[in-house]
Amino acid sequence: MIGYVTLGTNDLERAAKLYDPIAAELGKARMMEFPGFIAWGAPGGGAGIGLTKPFNGEAASVGNGVMVALEASSRDQIHRLHEIALANCGSCEGPPGPRGDTFYAGYFRDPDDNKLNAFMMEHGTAA
Repeated sequence: MIGYVTLGTNDLERAAKLYDPIAAELGKARMMEFPGFIAWGAPGGGAGIGLTKPFNGEAASVGNGVMVALEASSRDQIHRLHEIALANCGSCEGPPGPRGDTFYAGYFRDPDDNKLNAFMMEHGTAA
């Protein structure tokens, strides 16, 4: 249903240092790039994510309650994605771990304070 998500940034180069290795961990790469804009994903390969300096020239700001969820393939990948974020100017919003019986996630913010998580749905009871 979702084609892509775009988040605002005030420093595209700094933010790309977080998103490039996250995309690589998820098997994706930059698929579009223009001055002030980068998008990661694969054409026809599901939802992608883009970063842009706001078109109106105003400063980018965070939407309260907005979060982008990145689907991971394993708990190990969730931990790697969380570590990649923290190593690249991201901040922790909740360490990886179970949330309920079937949801496992780690939460982080990018350098512009946009909130993301890496998650997976599990069958049965989480260990």
